[in-house]
Amino acid sequence: MRASESQEPNPQLDHLGYCPDCEYLGDHPHPTVTSPTQARVGAAVIATVVFLTAIAPLATDMYVPAFPAVAAELLATATQVQLTLTTFFVGMALGQLVGGPVSDQRGRRRPLLLAVAAMTAASVVCALSPSIGVLAVARLVQGFAGGWAMVIGRAVIIDLARGAQLVRILNVIAAVGGIAPIVGPLLGAVILQLSGWRVSFWTVAVLGVAMIVAVLVAVPETLAERDRRGGGMGEFAGAARELLRNRRYVGYVVVAGSAMGAVFVYVATSAFVLQSMNGLSPIGYSIDFAVNAAGMTVAALLAARLAGRVATRKIILVGQVAALAAGIAMLVGAIWFDAPLVLAMVCFFVLMTAQGLIGPNGGALAAAEVPDHPGTGSALLGFVQWVAAGAIAPLAGLGGEQTAVPMALLMTATIAVSMIGLLVLARPSRSTR
Repeated sequence: MRASESQEPNPQLDHLGYCPDCEYLGDHPHPTVTSPTQARVGAAVIATVVFLTAIAPLATDMYVPAFPAVAAELLATATQVQLTLTTFFVGMALGQLVGGPVSDQRGRRRPLLLAVAAMTAASVVCALSPSIGVLAVARLVQGFAGGWAMVIGRAVIIDLARGAQLVRILNVIAAVGGIAPIVGPLLGAVILQLSGWRVSFWTVAVLGVAMIVAVLVAVPETLAERDRRGGGMGEFAGAARELLRNRRYVGYVVVAGSAMGAVFVYVATSAFVLQSMNGLSPIGYSIDFAVNAAGMTVAALLAARLAGRVATRKIILVGQVAALAAGIAMLVGAIWFDAPLVLAMVCFFVLMTAQGLIGPNGGALAAAEVPDHPGTGSALLGFVQWVAAGAIAPLAGLGGEQTAVPMALLMTATIAVSMIGLLVLARPSRSTR
């Protein structure tokens, strides 16, 4: 018997339109409780949140092609330049951890504007950096403010959307946001060809100004004063402990966090596997990268269409099975056949396409489990995702440029952990099956 048939509706969960066990997102397509202050989830709000979500891949991917130029101009080593990417990831993780509870306490709109302004200022400092040390610190601040803005953007959507609508919007955001990894490297390469690496950061600063205008125009305050929580970080710690005792929330965080780790295994190593090991040209690699990002975008749009029609857990599982098969095939190919080009390209495509089914849906189910703490829940999710990204990326390159075995092992392991999150930690309770 399904939960919606065996239990009374929970008003707190009806805020998001979920059944008590949060398994089927279409069980309450029309929520029974509606706040009179709740704003409509308009296209302008969604577009602004997409903008906020895209800033991280843009700030990273536009900059990566310029690593040699940065090292030459600032008299830095390759390792020191790589550190500026690490500090950005660290900032992203910490910014999401802090931004969520602050927005639960202070509301969404003002902290969001503050975060975008700080990110814009940090981008200007990056563009003017006289040394690699200043650049690393500025990237830390840029990542912190960007993570802060991203987590509040997600909280705004969680404030406004319900049930299948929430999953649909999160998948659309992921799908449209998937364009950024396609545009970022190409835009960065064009900027580098026509000018210098500093222009990439000036571009991010200009986008930051546009983002401030978009927030002012399109994003209302979505958290009424009566719904805000005092206590700052102290209450956040208590709320975090409460959330971490929720087995299913933890499970869905593991689902989404491990999927993020798999994405960055690909990001960190695909160039070495396809170019260094198999001789694919830079143009060929850029095309392949774009095709894989497009596959993820199409899958996320498909998941958005299926929201409310197909159980979201089933959609996630389909993606996990496909990604696990790609990881195992890649591992076999890496061990016995030196990761041939066609196999690597097919496995990367399947892995990245599957992420469009896994990541956004895992995040939506995690949000559904903690309707009383949307900011804190989103903060913990974002923190785990970016910690996974920052930790996995360097591990994937431990084998150097001539073997794909460590990368294939990590591909397989991250997806296996994601499946454990879904099937073990986030399994439905017996009383709701």
